[in-house]
Amino acid sequence: MRSFPPGFLWGAATSGHQTEGNNVNSDYWQREYAPSSAIPEVSGDALDSLHRYPEEIALLAEIGLTSYRFGVEWSRIEPERGHVSRAMLDHYRRMVDCCHEHGLVPMVTLNHFTVPRWMDALGGWHHREAAELFARFTEAALPIVADGVEWVCTINEPNVIACREGAADPGAAPVAYGMARPHRRVSAELARAHLLARDVLSQIPAIRSGWTVATQAIHPLPGCEEQAYAYSYPLEEFFLEAARDDDFVGVQAYTRTFVGRDGAVGVPDGAETTLTGWEYFPDALAIGVRNAWKVTGGVPVVVTENGIATADDQRRVDYTRAALTGLHEAIADGADVRGYYHWSALDNYEWGSWAPTFGLIAVDRSSFRRTRKASATWLGAVARANGLA
Repeated sequence: MRSFPPGFLWGAATSGHQTEGNNVNSDYWQREYAPSSAIPEVSGDALDSLHRYPEEIALLAEIGLTSYRFGVEWSRIEPERGHVSRAMLDHYRRMVDCCHEHGLVPMVTLNHFTVPRWMDALGGWHHREAAELFARFTEAALPIVADGVEWVCTINEPNVIACREGAADPGAAPVAYGMARPHRRVSAELARAHLLARDVLSQIPAIRSGWTVATQAIHPLPGCEEQAYAYSYPLEEFFLEAARDDDFVGVQAYTRTFVGRDGAVGVPDGAETTLTGWEYFPDALAIGVRNAWKVTGGVPVVVTENGIATADDQRRVDYTRAALTGLHEAIADGADVRGYYHWSALDNYEWGSWAPTFGLIAVDRSSFRRTRKASATWLGAVARANGLA
């Protein structure tokens, strides 16, 4: 038995836009339904989690997990600039309370890619006062996390946001290679927003705050170490360095990226790939954790996302077992890792497509019926044992 540290958090994660449904005030909904949109599928009702979250939380607890990471939607809480919805603050607070009722530790994410339409109209993260606008939103959202919430993620994958803002089509789904390079000014604004948000959250001493970084497990091709570093730094290490004074850093890992003399290259010929087209590479998790631990200088790590898009649920178990084995080795080597959150709790909307299925729980989108998969039962057993057989 590979045992994990006492109090280790075992959870699953979701985001608001990908699960709630009818997020009509968000920038991404606007892009989905634009007449010229190249986004192939829309979110629509999504999984109706806005109304069905009690069932989901109860199911995660029944599975045996101990924590749930979920996002709040800025566009619901502040649908117009300066107008804060008391009803939506109460809604998300009820989600926190529901977690406690079922014995789950809530982890709340303040921003998971989407912003309100009015924010997008101002230029989104390009706006010169984007950081201040996000800090004011954080202040407005304090009633959600003021009591009984220890873990708060400010911004999910700011490095992916910076890449999207540097792309010709910011609505495009992220891929592990071939992404636009991070927009440097947006990267800096996101870092500033994170710091301001952390200042706001520090009003509540019990809160531990940090942000989550999409780690890339960069692999240089022979003789391309300098090119790999030049590729990696603005994409990963810049954002990890910005977390050096945080309470924790979230690591999100799925696959690896090879870098040659001209930048990132595609998946090697013959490699097994997932439904997203990414290489099957569970070792990405340990690589991401070790790099985060090193670059931040010892900031505690939480694995805030790790998983695989597959229709073969046994392959999901295989991948997760291998990823957790590597994670256990990183902990044994000294990395301070506080928890593991599987992506995702549910088969949800994956930014333009319903095809990639990451979930521990399947959802019939006609009836909204939730059905746990064998992988959920397996991960629940790992969580109950706090160890990997």
